[in-house]
Amino acid sequence: MTDGRRRAFIGSFTAAGGPGIVTTAVAPEDGALTVLGTLKDLPDPSCLTLSPDGRTLYAVSETAEGAVAAYRVPGTGAGDVLEPAGPPVPVHANGPTHLCVFAGHVLTANYGSGSVTAVPVRADGGLGRSASGVFRHTGPGPHPQGRQGSRAHQILPDPSGRWAVGVDLGTDSVRVYELADGAPEQRREVALRPGSGPRHLAFHPDGTRAYVLNELSPTLVVCRWDAAEGALRPLAEIPVLPGTPAGDAYPSDVAVSPDGRFVWTATRGEDVLSVLAVETDAEGAAGTDGAAGLRLTATVPCGGHWPRALTESRGFLYVANERSGDVTWFAVDPDTGVPRRGGAIPVAAASCVVVG
Repeated sequence: MTDGRRRAFIGSFTAAGGPGIVTTAVAPEDGALTVLGTLKDLPDPSCLTLSPDGRTLYAVSETAEGAVAAYRVPGTGAGDVLEPAGPPVPVHANGPTHLCVFAGHVLTANYGSGSVTAVPVRADGGLGRSASGVFRHTGPGPHPQGRQGSRAHQILPDPSGRWAVGVDLGTDSVRVYELADGAPEQRREVALRPGSGPRHLAFHPDGTRAYVLNELSPTLVVCRWDAAEGALRPLAEIPVLPGTPAGDAYPSDVAVSPDGRFVWTATRGEDVLSVLAVETDAEGAAGTDGAAGLRLTATVPCGGHWPRALTESRGFLYVANERSGDVTWFAVDPDTGVPRRGGAIPVAAASCVVVG
C-alpha cells in the first residue's frame, strides 16, 4: 500500500445485498481484518485485483452489460476510501467473472459470453477509454443446463509474464493467450477430462507446475507448465475431499503457499478448506508420477457457508463465504499447512478478497 499500511479489499454482489467494495485494514500480528470503508458505485464488483505497484485496484462489474473499473488506493493522509480513477469501461461481453493485469492491459474472463477482453492501462494506472480487443471462443462443450459452449471463468498471467492463461469451465479446457496489437490471441488450448468443469488455476512458485481445480467434480489436476513454449501438460487428477460427498460439492478456488509446500482448495456445499502437501523426492524435486507429488492431508470447516474465494497472504488464508455473508481468516501452521480459524467480519454476498 502507498502509505505503508496493509489493506485487504473485498468484492461482493450488490444485486444480492452486498456493500460493493469493502476496504479493510490487516493486522500484521494475527491477520485480522477491520473495516475502514465501503464504495458502492459499481454493480456487482465480484472480482478484484491490484496493480503490481499496489497503487491501483481493478474490479469487474459482473453484469449482463459487463465492465471493468479502476480505483486509486489511498496514500499517506488520503483517508481510507478508494477513489475512482475514471468511469467504468465496457468489456463488450456478458458476465465478466475474473481479471488480471497483463502486458500493460487489464484482461477479463467473460463467463456469460465465453470471451476474453483486453483494456489498456495508462501510465498513471487508470484505464483507457475503450477495450483494445476481444477474443470470442467458439465450439461446443459437453455440459447440459446452459454449459454447452465456452464459459471463460478465470484469466491470469503465468509466472514468466509472457503468457496469459485462461480456464474455460464450459469447454473443459485451459487456453493460453498472447496480446497482438492490444488484442488477445489464443496460442494453445489444452483439453481436460470431459465433464470436469475446470474453474480456477494456480501456479507453483517454481514456475514449472500448475494446479487446475475442477468445479463439477471435487478434483485437482496437476500439470507441468513449460513457460518457454506456453505449454500445459496434465499429469494426474486427484481428489480434494477424503470421500464421496454426502451432498453438493462444488470446488471454487485454489491457492499455493509462497514456499511451494502446500496447496489449499475451497469447496462449496461441503464448506471446507482442503490441505494438500507437495511431496518431494530425495533430491528435493516434486514427484511426477502417481499423484504428481500431491497428497491430501486434512480438511477443515471454512468458517461459513459457500466459500467462493480463497486467498493466501503472509501465512494467513482469507475466505469469502458468499451465502453466509462473511469473510473468515485463518492462521496457517507452517509445519502442517493446516489452517486455524482466527475470526471473521460480516460482508453480505462476499465474493473475493485481495490483500495488498
